Amino acid sequence: MVISAVLHVAIHVTDLERSAQFYGNLLRLTLADRPLSFPGLWYQVGPVQIHLIETNQCSNALAERERWGRNPHIALAVNDLEGIGKQLTAAGYRIQASASGRAAFFVQDPDGNVIELTFLANNVLG
Repeated sequence: MVISAVLHVAIHVTDLERSAQFYGNLLRLTLADRPLSFPGLWYQVGPVQIHLIETNQCSNALAERERWGRNPHIALAVNDLEGIGKQLTAAGYRIQASASGRAAFFVQDPDGNVIELTFLANNVLG
């Protein structure tokens, strides 16, 4: 058996409209088709999708409060780290610089899911 790709990551959210504001409007992720009937949203990020599944409650308490990157998180590549940092801060989100010294920071979505944003010129890996 060979695992060849990550297809999607699924996370819980409690309010789809509020989450759409964060993921769609602030992070500017592209909404993907979602042929399912239960509440949720899918976003396409390169070949991978982020699936938001609406639920009544989320338990996303930070186990590591001092270093958000040591908590479960999704890492996304950005080509303008400073710009997205300013937008998130202006929208009232707290960001935490990566303790590694890399050009990266962490933010929590409205439900406390941790998102890492890392600078990659032209979003090119490798």
